[in-house]
Amino acid sequence: MGATAYAQAPIKTLPYPQTKKVDTVTTYFGTKVADPFRWLENDQAPDTKDWVQQENKVTQGYLTQIPFRETVRKRLETLWNYEKYSAPFKEGKYTYFSKNTGLQSQSVLYRQVGAGAPEVFLDPNSFSKDGTTSLAGINFTKDGSLAAYQISEGGSDWRKVIVLRTADKSIVGDTLKDVKFSGLAWKGNDGFYYSSYDKPKAGSQLAGLTQLHKLFYHKLGTPQATDKLIFGGEKTPRRYIGAYLTEDQRFLVISAANTTTGNELYFQDLSKLGSAIVQVVDNEKNNVDIFDNVGSKLYIFTNLNAPNNKVVTVDAANPKPANWKDLIPETQNVLNVSTGGGKIFANYLKDATSLIEQYDMAGKKERAIVLPSVGTAGGFGAKKEEKETYYTFTSYIYPPTIFKYDIATGKSTVYKKSGVQFDPTKYESKQVFYNSKDGTRIPMIITYKKGVVLNGKNPTLLYAYGGFNASITPGFSTANIVLLENGGIYAVPNLRGGGEYGEKWHLAGTKLQKQNVFDDFIAAAEYLKTNKYTDTDHLAISGGSNGGLLVGATMAQRPDLCKVAFPAVGVMDMLRYNKFTAGAGWAYDYGTAEDSKEMFDYLYKYSPYHALKPASYPATMVTTADHDDRVVPAHSFKFASRLQETQQGPAPVLIRIETKAGHGAGRSTAQVIGEQTDKWSFMFQNMGLTPYQNN
Repeated sequence: MGATAYAQAPIKTLPYPQTKKVDTVTTYFGTKVADPFRWLENDQAPDTKDWVQQENKVTQGYLTQIPFRETVRKRLETLWNYEKYSAPFKEGKYTYFSKNTGLQSQSVLYRQVGAGAPEVFLDPNSFSKDGTTSLAGINFTKDGSLAAYQISEGGSDWRKVIVLRTADKSIVGDTLKDVKFSGLAWKGNDGFYYSSYDKPKAGSQLAGLTQLHKLFYHKLGTPQATDKLIFGGEKTPRRYIGAYLTEDQRFLVISAANTTTGNELYFQDLSKLGSAIVQVVDNEKNNVDIFDNVGSKLYIFTNLNAPNNKVVTVDAANPKPANWKDLIPETQNVLNVSTGGGKIFANYLKDATSLIEQYDMAGKKERAIVLPSVGTAGGFGAKKEEKETYYTFTSYIYPPTIFKYDIATGKSTVYKKSGVQFDPTKYESKQVFYNSKDGTRIPMIITYKKGVVLNGKNPTLLYAYGGFNASITPGFSTANIVLLENGGIYAVPNLRGGGEYGEKWHLAGTKLQKQNVFDDFIAAAEYLKTNKYTDTDHLAISGGSNGGLLVGATMAQRPDLCKVAFPAVGVMDMLRYNKFTAGAGWAYDYGTAEDSKEMFDYLYKYSPYHALKPASYPATMVTTADHDDRVVPAHSFKFASRLQETQQGPAPVLIRIETKAGHGAGRSTAQVIGEQTDKWSFMFQNMGLTPYQNN
């Protein structure tokens, strides 16, 4: 299989909508900033809805003219059509797992007793006719007799919560509504803790500055309106509040923060009637989390005085940091932890790949766990009484495989292999290092079919994120098979701003150092071209959310860098992002235009919406969704309008607006396949290549 070059007949000139402009100006520190497309921020207004309809008509009109689009769609449907499983987990007498038969809209949650026949426990495909309502989380009581599950409608972050008796699946009490950014933490079998905000008026996205998270306790059988406020609100105003109970149900742990990095930490000893909520850490300078306890001994995971993270212990009677004792000290590799079978599993990142070690609760290392190859291992979570746990291993060429792990012996056995049509022996994935603009060494993993000739003509997708301390680790993608089997190259650099090398790496890509992230990305593209993997005419750049910002800023700074660009659900207006829904919480990474003149000037310079100037830009397909209430679609609406206005070259500028979808999670299989079909079709079309010509 491969992609064949052809003499590209241009698709006829696109009839972009005549997007109106309004005279809206905001003054920042004496600088007047025009915002002519601000009217698009009101996504419920009739003229915005009309604009969306017109843009989608143009986009679909373009995509339907691509002659091989249906070939790509059919191939993706074939590739997707295999059974997919989650790792199993135990609750009460049942073992639960998720399964998708292949092309089901949503995965179904099954359960079984021992080796008995599995039965359907929850089928999200029955939640809605079109498959766009998804199961967004489930939590069980300690004895497994009750379950509270969340549903998301159309991909929204706003959730409903329904409680079931697991024995007969009968519903208990009323459905809770308007729950957002919340776990569900059961207290015995009487009720549970959850978090939410006061829901803004319908259609109002401008709530970023006022939203306060609140932690409630819901007692079963009582109306939601009578739920007790436990923490937050006007008394303790915080944007993000999370709560959970330790496995023995003794401690309620509360995390509170105003940004996405760092948190205050509190706990309440539920074994003592009327006990107060105790503060452990009183600032948000560091990440800190109680992940286990043995009696009054608390096990804490933190990056306080340890940018690469460590584990400490402390007695609940004197929990302040001055009394902490190192249990698993910081190393040169970034640490994450989980527990199972009375053990601690240390999941280290070494150059963005997994190294796993097992420790006892006294901090003694018992073994390093042998993984199948270089890649990403996730899981290693189980209750204290369990003798085994499960983990999933994957890489860019290793389809996700579930392993059963014997905690006593350290032996791993394959539990479920992936059924995807992919032969890993035909592909290779290698890590390289390149220097960014300032000389910083950046890792990048490049994946391609064995035998690909490095002639600078290979269709290449460069994907990255670079923000919020998030680590981008190797993971298999069924959609990427389309690229790889057509002689393409998939490249993923680990940019500053991420968490791959700890908090120092993260901070090096924040606020007044955000340009480092764009420089790292641009340097990755130049490396691929210099080393003949590809050239400008065969390079596409891609990223979502903060990665959408990355693509937008890179396009504005280097419109000559690539042939095709995919900014997805991006943060594109850096002067106003903090005024929408959850946006105010991102200030730790970005800074805001109100902070100082220096911060305003910096943001204004790279803000994708503002930085676009008349130029010849790459072929661009902006993607967003109408139910995205995290990065609101206004960002993409405004950016696409400005890009259509400033495009001086012949390449198309499209915006693809998914309906009944949100920021990413919970999309139906049909929606995912549809978007991937359009992405690959658009990319190959604009590179003058026809996929699947050599079948």
